[in-house]
Order: sequence, then structure tokens, then C-alpha cells
Amino acid sequence: MKTIDELLAEGVEGKRVFVRADLNVPLAEGRITDDGRIRAVLPTVKALVAAGAKVVVASHLGRPKGAPDPQFSLRPAADRLAELLGTSVAFAEDTVGSAAHDAVNGLGAGQVAVIENLRFNAGETSKDDAERAVFAERLAALADVYVGDGFGAVHRKHASVFDLPARLPHYAGYLIATEVGVLKKLTEDVKRPYTVVLGGAKVSDKLAVIDELLGKADRLLIGGGMAYTFLKAKGYEVGISLLQEDQIPVVQEYMKRAEQTGVELVLPVDVLVSKDFPDLKTKAPATFRTVDADKIPADEEGLDIGPKSRELFASKITDAETVFWNGPVGVAEHPDYAGGTTAVAQALLDSKGFTVVGGGDSAAAVRNLGFDESKFGHISTGGGASLEYLEGKTLPGLAALED
Repeated sequence: MKTIDELLAEGVEGKRVFVRADLNVPLAEGRITDDGRIRAVLPTVKALVAAGAKVVVASHLGRPKGAPDPQFSLRPAADRLAELLGTSVAFAEDTVGSAAHDAVNGLGAGQVAVIENLRFNAGETSKDDAERAVFAERLAALADVYVGDGFGAVHRKHASVFDLPARLPHYAGYLIATEVGVLKKLTEDVKRPYTVVLGGAKVSDKLAVIDELLGKADRLLIGGGMAYTFLKAKGYEVGISLLQEDQIPVVQEYMKRAEQTGVELVLPVDVLVSKDFPDLKTKAPATFRTVDADKIPADEEGLDIGPKSRELFASKITDAETVFWNGPVGVAEHPDYAGGTTAVAQALLDSKGFTVVGGGDSAAAVRNLGFDESKFGHISTGGGASLEYLEGKTLPGLAALED
């Protein structure tokens, strides 16, 4: 795929450059709680601004149902982008209507506009090729060149990600080029030992990537809510912990394959349990205790990995040459259950190998727990996209950028 450096070499002064970014930031009462995805697109936007392009930034935010919804407006993201750029940013209150055209037509060289949430138009996410094509044509009328830099959306076959690049000269932005380069280090000529840490709530969300990694990783560390399905598959009592009973046969097969192929499958050996799920709004102190992983009471719930598990996980991470982590290993939003996730993050920092935090909740946890992002090898902006790449899937947004 062609990169933005090639576009800059060709010259973009005065050209309208459509940047498909990922500004899908978390909001609380209209305020951004984590601006990592906005900061991730800055190198691309700044380079285009410096080269005199008329930059049109577009993104989705949340899951509106194909129509305008004020709670999902991109205005807060546009305002934050302006703050980070240190310049004014025009904001269009529609996607392809008169406001968008007025905003773009009003741009001078080196100026930036953000158009409203792409998902306010049903054509963006439609499964009907013709409906997506109509929306893509209307988006194409706003630009002369397309730059794909929204890595968090490249696994979606959406109009602005998949259909629009075919209608304009297209290039990969700095973020996508970086993300693809990192993922290749996790799939091609991997330095070993290669440790993968998987957490999060549902084991069903990770089955495909586990299936793929059983032939590639040296160690798989399983935490979070998904760990209890593995523990149940071993015959342990898991109480009222998060459990997907229908996935137990699949998990048992994976455990058998891991043993046969020499992949070390590491599960928690102790957990923090409680009869009550914590209050994530007030963060009120929780009542909990630590028990061995095979002694979870029938009326209690596992909410984090315990001290011995943290030491075990850290030992499997710190001596690895390559580490990929996706998903918190406990209810990290609550301080009493953030210890396991903190231990995993610290172990990545202590590792001398190449470390990758696989986006989504893992990236948010790193920031919310106060870690220095620059100390990690790479923090991805796309959890789902990263996982699907590791699964070996063709990502529509990347395929669309190929020539």
C-alpha cells in the first residue's frame, strides 16, 4: 500500500485530503475521558497541515442507529483535536449535506475541518453494497485524496473504510502504517519466547485468536472473566463468576491442543472473590478475600487474579522476547480489583522484549492506571482490529488501501 510519505512527496498543497480517523473516544456526560485515539492521528494531520493540504477529518463515534443522535456527536472530539493542534478546527453538523460542503469549501491551505459522525448516515454501516456505495460517492465529493488512518475501524466493511478508498487516490496514514508494522512483528519472524496475555469478559470473543495462537505463541496467559470458563473446564467450582458453559467443550479441546503442541497455557492459581459486584460509579471500597482458584465458594464471584497469580503471570512475561496483551485480567475499573491488571502492565514494562498493548480496554487501563505510555513498545488503537489480524483474517480497510 502507498503511504502518506509518498503522498507528501507528490505534493498536496491546496488539495482536499479526506482523513478517515478513529475519533471513537469514550465520553462521560459529554466530556472525553481518554483522548488517546485523537492523539494517535495527530502525526498524520500535522504532516498534511504542514504541507498545505485542506484536511477533512471523518470518524464514527459510538453506535447511533443511522440517524443523528446528539449524545454521539463528534463535536467534543473536534474541539479536543483543535486544542491538540493548537489551531481552529471547523466543525460540520452533518456528514455529506450542506454543512459539510460549506465547511470543506471554506478551508484554506493548511486548515482542518471535522465532519459529523459518519454513523449518523445509515449508508456508512449498511450491509447493502449499493446503499454503502451511494454514501461513499457523496463522501468522495468532499475530497481529492483519501488517507486511511483509523486503524480501530479497518476490520469493518463500512463505506468510509472500504468503499470510499476505491473512489479516490488512497494512502495509508502514519498510524495505520505503524500498526501494520507492529502486527507483522507478532505474526512474521517472531522473537521468542512469545507470550500472549488474554483477558476480558467473554471467552467467546477470543476463541478465534486462541485457535490461531495455539500454533504460534509459546505461552498463553488467560485472565479476566474468560478465565472462569477455563477453570470450569478443568472441573473447578467457579461459583457465580462469569461463565460461558456452552463454550466449555471448545475450551477443553483447546487445552488438549495446547498440551499436544507444547504451548504453555497459564491460568490463575488464586483469585479475589466477593459475594457482591463492586460499584463502578462511586468506587466504594469492596469486600473481598483471596482463595485458591480451585476453591471458589459456590456463592461468590471471581473479580481479579490473586497475588500468587500476579507473580506467576509476571514471571511468564518478563523473560519473553515478544509480548502481546489484550484485555484486563480483573475488574480494573475498580481500584480494589485493578491489582492484577496493574501487575500485568508493570510486567510488560519490566520485560526487555517487544511489548504490545492490544488496544481497547487494555489501552484504557494503561492510561487510567497512570502508566507512562511511552515506556511500552506499542499501544494499539484497535483492539478488535488487532485480534482479527492475529486471527489471520483479511481486514477490509487494509485490503482497500492496497493497490
